[in-house]
Amino acid sequence: MKNNNLTIRIAVLGASGYTGSELIKLALLHPFIDIVFLSSERYIGKRIEDIFPHFSGSNLPEFSKIDTFFKQDLNIDFVFCCLPHSTSQEVVKRIFEEKKFRKKIKVIDLSADFRISDPKNYEKIYRKQHMASDLQDKATYGLTEINRSKIQTSDLVACPGCYPTAVLLPLIPLIEGQLIDSNNILIDAKSGVTGAGRSLSEGNLFSEISEGMKPYGLPMHRHQPEIEQELSHYNSKDISITFAPHLIPINRGIIASIYLSCSSRSSPDMIREKIISKYKDEEFIEVCEKGLFPGTSNVRGSNKCMISIFNNFSGNKVIIFSVIDNLLKGASGQAIQNMNLMAEIPESTGLKFIPLFP
Repeated sequence: MKNNNLTIRIAVLGASGYTGSELIKLALLHPFIDIVFLSSERYIGKRIEDIFPHFSGSNLPEFSKIDTFFKQDLNIDFVFCCLPHSTSQEVVKRIFEEKKFRKKIKVIDLSADFRISDPKNYEKIYRKQHMASDLQDKATYGLTEINRSKIQTSDLVACPGCYPTAVLLPLIPLIEGQLIDSNNILIDAKSGVTGAGRSLSEGNLFSEISEGMKPYGLPMHRHQPEIEQELSHYNSKDISITFAPHLIPINRGIIASIYLSCSSRSSPDMIREKIISKYKDEEFIEVCEKGLFPGTSNVRGSNKCMISIFNNFSGNKVIIFSVIDNLLKGASGQAIQNMNLMAEIPESTGLKFIPLFP
């Protein structure tokens, strides 16, 4: 247990996956967090160092069933749900129905279960009935730099997907400012294999991934409707994008190449200035100097998003490159960033990491 004037007691449900273990790492480095409960249906009774030896000496609770969480009186402040899609919604619903949790506890969900505002659209995308649709109006979309004020007062935050985070951060200011043609947005995005989760899958074997690159999740990747939903909030009509995701042979990282046309009222220079002005005071977003094009290695192991804007000299055409670490800014890092906001402590607490190099 940490000895601080402020102690934030957390539970991590689904703690043995990539996002769960990454969140635990961040929590151990956070000056105010005390981890008091970890769940894993697969590794009940084991300690985290039994599964991830790099956590040796962390002295954390054993993995328990989720049901155990509801039977104990743990005085939890925050629950982080790192559970699979469609599993999280039922657990979150139970948390908010339990009388002992109702007044105090806050939930940060890293699944897709509360990202889609219309439960019918969720059911269409994920082919599962939404079992907690009554909570959807309560959920706040957790794109930190865009929804900061709503996140601060929310009891349920739905952290964005990794692709949406990389894409929405540069695009929302441009849609809001009517600086691009909203009918002509093309996104070519590439992700490391951790984005597919830790479950065993033939398609994610080393011999299947190594020395190659392939598109996946087509004709419509499940993150495309999420991106379109959030962009449409800032436009006069619904937005439809062209989105092609690819799997590349790296462990972690996302690079989104976004191809745009200027609107009749804008220019490439205006687009660049808009993004700079939007994020000039943001600690975790960096707009690169002209001529500098970031790669995934420039953000690996950090909560940063790096954005580069390039005019390809064909007049009104612009290419934006956006890179993040899919497990940090695209998942667990953004979740901790949101927790900091909700707990009314400095947003960057426990997240000031220099990217790993080499």
